[in-house]
Amino acid sequence: MDNSIGKVPIHLKMTLTAKEAAEYSNIGINKIDSMLRSPNCPFVLFVGSKKLVKRKEFEQYISQALVI
Repeated sequence: MDNSIGKVPIHLKMTLTAKEAAEYSNIGINKIDSMLRSPNCPFVLFVGSKKLVKRKEFEQYISQALVI
C-alpha cells in the first residue's frame, strides 16, 4: 500500500499546522506558536480552538520581516 496517497505536499497546502510551518520555515515551533498567539497575527486561522497557519500569508510575512 502506498502511504503517499492522500498526502498533499506542504508547499501546496493552503494551511499548515504549527509543526509543519516550523519544518517549512526553519523557525522553531515555540516561536511560531507565540507568533500565532499575538493579537492581529496576519496568518493565523482558527478552526474551532485549533490554530492553523495560512501558508501564503505566512510566506509573505516572512519575506517582508527583517527580525522575528
